[in-house]
Amino acid sequence: MKICLAQIQSQKGAIKRNIEHHLMVIQEAIRFQSDLIIFPELSITNYEPQLAVSLATDLENSIFDPFEKISHENQITIGVGMPTLAPNGIQISLLLFLSNGERKIYSKQLLHEDELPYFVCGENQLGLDLKGKRIAFGICYESLQEQHLLACLDDKADIYIASVAKPQGGIEKAYAHFPKMALSHSIPILMANSLGKSDTFLAVGQSAIWSKDGHLLDQLNSEQEGILIFDSEQNSVEKKYLEL
Repeated sequence: MKICLAQIQSQKGAIKRNIEHHLMVIQEAIRFQSDLIIFPELSITNYEPQLAVSLATDLENSIFDPFEKISHENQITIGVGMPTLAPNGIQISLLLFLSNGERKIYSKQLLHEDELPYFVCGENQLGLDLKGKRIAFGICYESLQEQHLLACLDDKADIYIASVAKPQGGIEKAYAHFPKMALSHSIPILMANSLGKSDTFLAVGQSAIWSKDGHLLDQLNSEQEGILIFDSEQNSVEKKYLEL
C-alpha cells in the first residue's frame, strides 16, 4: 500500500480556492499510484479557530463532491481537514472520501487548551481498513499524547497518521516524540504538516515518516509544498516538491 502525505499552504478561509489546490495535489499523488492521501489539520479552511463558526459545515455538503468523484475514478482514499458541525458545537475533523463512494469522519478527541473556546471534542476513534492494514488517525495536539496512540493500538492499528498544523516548537516536540513512540510500540508513524501563516503562528512543514523501529525514513523541508509517499510493504519513501 502507498500512503501519500501532502504538505501544503492553504489560504485563510478560502474554501473554494483551497479545494481546487487540494485536487491538483491529489493528481500528483495519483501519479505515484497512491492508495491514500492525507492533508494537514483543517487544510480546507487553513488553521483558523476564530473563523471556525462561520466556516463549519457537515460531511455531506456538496462542496466536497469533487473529492468523492476523483476518489472513485482513481481508487484513492482522500483525507482532508475541515471544521464540522456537531450537536454541541464545532469539531476539528478529518473528512475521508473512500473509493467506493462512502464518506467517513474522524473528529479530534483531545483538544489543546487554546482550542477549547472554539471547538468541542470528538468522541469516537476511527480505524480505516485499507489493503489489509488498519490505519489510525490523530489530529495535531492529540497525536503527541501517548494515550491517544494507545487507544488506537487497542483498536488494532497497524499504521498511525498525524494530520497537524505546527510551528517550529511543535515540530521539535514531534521529532522527539514520534520516533520514540514508533519504536516503543512497533508502528510506523506518519506526519503531514502545513506551511505558512495560520492563526497566530507560522506552520513550518517538515512533514515526515518514521518506520516501526523509530528510524526517520524521509522528510520534507520547512519551505516548499510537497508530497511524501510511504510504501508500507517496502518500508520505503518517495518524495516530490511541488510547483502548482
